[in-house]
Amino acid sequence: MAKVGIVMGSDSDMPVMAKAADILEKFGIDYEMTIISAHREPDVFFQYAKTAEEKGFKVIIAGAGMAAHLPGMCAAIFPMPVIGIPMHTTSLGGRDSLYSIVQMPSGIPVATVAINGGANAGILAVKILATGDPELLRKVKEYAAELKEQVEAKDAKLQQVGYKNYTK
Repeated sequence: MAKVGIVMGSDSDMPVMAKAADILEKFGIDYEMTIISAHREPDVFFQYAKTAEEKGFKVIIAGAGMAAHLPGMCAAIFPMPVIGIPMHTTSLGGRDSLYSIVQMPSGIPVATVAINGGANAGILAVKILATGDPELLRKVKEYAAELKEQVEAKDAKLQQVGYKNYTK
């Protein structure tokens, strides 16, 4: 049973949403990925949001651009956490999406990551699920240690070769 729903308004969002899916796969978390336009097919959207809980979803990751109503409407219907990913747009660089997702009315929160922040949305979903799963929490801690080791390795290289030779 899928624990996370990943929903996007357009297939143009796929490269960003795929990063969330990649993180969930890395942690062994089942998910369902769907393309639904809240504006162009509201009946399909409402069915998705109303049935997400009975499908077993514990978190929804919703990506959207421009007016970006998909995450907020998911949060209005789905009773558990929703993570919004604002998509970069050509007209306003994603600020339109960011403001639409982050400026939710009181009582209808959407956890919002950076513009095009698919990986962080996946990690946040994992951390939310880890609050009730000790094994998953162990994996989150291991992941954090891996990130630390990556930074330490980069610094060791810098110290060894110097900044002028670092990127050569």
